[in-house]
Amino acid sequence: MPTTLRFDGRPLHAALFDWDGTLADSHGSLFTANAAVMQAFRLPFSEELYRRHYTPDWRLMYERFGIREDQISRANQIWETAYDGIASTELFPGVSEALERLRGLGIPLGVVTAGPGFVVGPQIERLGVAELLPVRVYGDELPEQKPDPAPLRLALERLGFDGHPATVAYLGDAPDDMRMARAIGVHGIGIPSHLSAPAELVEAGAEDVTGSVAEWVARALFEPAGGR
Repeated sequence: MPTTLRFDGRPLHAALFDWDGTLADSHGSLFTANAAVMQAFRLPFSEELYRRHYTPDWRLMYERFGIREDQISRANQIWETAYDGIASTELFPGVSEALERLRGLGIPLGVVTAGPGFVVGPQIERLGVAELLPVRVYGDELPEQKPDPAPLRLALERLGFDGHPATVAYLGDAPDDMRMARAIGVHGIGIPSHLSAPAELVEAGAEDVTGSVAEWVARALFEPAGGR
């Protein structure tokens, strides 16, 4: 297995990524769709409230906003009608090139996202990174959601690394991403976003915080064997 990618002097053999807020800039479309949901239920909504109540498990997030369990299906319908991110979402700068570099070194890659396959799958295809991210676990594949480690564990199995979590990095922008990684011994790398501050990511278990996927890949590729 390749040992070119390093973290704290230790070789990493695979990398997994969150999608929204990590590889893809989708905050605007997600915020707008969720605002439509809250407006329909006459609930307050703002950037500050979104950040306070956010969790990748959208059902739990809606519950935190005050949507009842018997209203969840209706809320989801409203969200799907309002969401335009399949066409408008773009990759963050340098993401495609960073993934290409990793693939060129033989580093297995994949995505573990809370986003449903019918949304994220077309985005991955449209943005030209489908071949770079052959392993994907979508949010509608399993009943468990982040921070439950089940989605990440499934990705490790598909990569063939289920017995070697300590050789895998997971990059994400939400505290629940870091909690999920920590739960099974994968190295959690936090990327601050609209929904998280560096301190929140570290508190949730991030072993490192970096400004972007491209920044972390450049650093991990050139880190000396003895560590930073």
